[in-house]
Amino acid sequence: MPIGAAVPSPWSERREVSPETSRLLIERAHEELVAGNAADHRLGDVRVLVRDSWRRSLESLVAAEALPPLDLTADELEAYRQGHPLAAVIDMVRGLLLPGDASESGVAVAVGDAAGRLLWVEGDRHVRRLTGAMGFVEGANWSEDAVGTAAPGTALALDRSVQIHGAEHFNRLVQPWSCTAAPVHDPETRRLLGVIDVTGGAQAVTPQAQLLVDATARAIEGELLVARLKERALRQAQGPGHSGQGPGRTTRRPTARRPEPTRATLRVLGRDRALLEVAGDGAETVSELGARHAELLLMLAVHRQGLSADRLGELVYGEAAAESSAVTLRAEMVRLRRTLAGAAPALVPESRPYRLGVELETDAHQVLSLLDRGAHRVALAAYRGDVLPDSVAPGVEEFRDTVRTALREALMAEASIDVLLAFADTDAGSGDAELLRLCLSMLPARSPRRTGLVTRIEKLEADS
Repeated sequence: MPIGAAVPSPWSERREVSPETSRLLIERAHEELVAGNAADHRLGDVRVLVRDSWRRSLESLVAAEALPPLDLTADELEAYRQGHPLAAVIDMVRGLLLPGDASESGVAVAVGDAAGRLLWVEGDRHVRRLTGAMGFVEGANWSEDAVGTAAPGTALALDRSVQIHGAEHFNRLVQPWSCTAAPVHDPETRRLLGVIDVTGGAQAVTPQAQLLVDATARAIEGELLVARLKERALRQAQGPGHSGQGPGRTTRRPTARRPEPTRATLRVLGRDRALLEVAGDGAETVSELGARHAELLLMLAVHRQGLSADRLGELVYGEAAAESSAVTLRAEMVRLRRTLAGAAPALVPESRPYRLGVELETDAHQVLSLLDRGAHRVALAAYRGDVLPDSVAPGVEEFRDTVRTALREALMAEASIDVLLAFADTDAGSGDAELLRLCLSMLPARSPRRTGLVTRIEKLEADS
């Protein structure tokens, strides 16, 4: 290849793959199985690998249109993948599977851990936007137990590379896509480390695609082994007094097990009495908070850098009433501390400024994180309603508007028509004439849903 020439993408040659049976036969077999007809003769038209995976999916009570759970928040994801063994080879994955202009490769490439959680998702921007709507995003769980038959989870379940063609997916939301995946093992112990997946159209399930993904998995294992051998050689050269962590550092004896860190979530979407969920050191508690305590705790969660007493008073009571409510605020904070001391001691606010000593996640922040990752359908499903809808605290009203606006703008800019239609049926979207017009413009000319949209738009215009 001439120096300076563009690197060709391995996915640019689009070869059609003929499935072992037609898409229609597979879809009919899937419908019969989901309907409870496990003995239907049509299942004989489905590959054994797929049929067995469908049955495992049913045994795991996977819904036929289930969205994958988001197991890792943005902060958890960043911390977890930095320490994951596959972090050291992510550049190799990019170089082998996404050479050249990855943003126009036609496929999405994902790297997941041994539990099926996606740690990196990169590749074609358009494909990532569309697959993100069904929850194919970093931090989501794509194991068979979570979403049913799909290449990442099925490859981990069988401990071998697999290809899943469109209609073979158990989850109907995933059936427009095809994928190839291969597991990655520890090169010495053969313990599962994770999985490499390529998702796209027909080009993602060619025989060449499977060879390439398999070769990438083997190359990763080889690179991990070489790095490990080099590390051992360096330690041996440094002598027994070194730990391999740098000059002058010696190994330490193991310490006693530390308590599991507290993980706390405040649920405020569609609720006036927020729920505080706290998990840590093997225990989990759920507490319902009063309206004022919910407002105070939410403001501390939103303003993680801390708030002065004056500013917190303005956010909760309003600027005009903040000064006269200073005594009331102090009394409420005393009561909130007392409540948290029993339910979640790690969350008891510190003073000067008021702030939380540990991170408090909210379900509203989770929606914003999902939107940032392009998981529009999952974000909409997680949006249970407005933030503390009956609260008139200025800070809550501002945050409520921020979340609702972010959801609306993200969906209108990038979401697919079916997600937009689902949003139009929510309280947040039902009275939005601009949203309804966008849906109308995206629907096919003969869609039966157009009539209903036109009627709703006309009614909104008449009432305005």
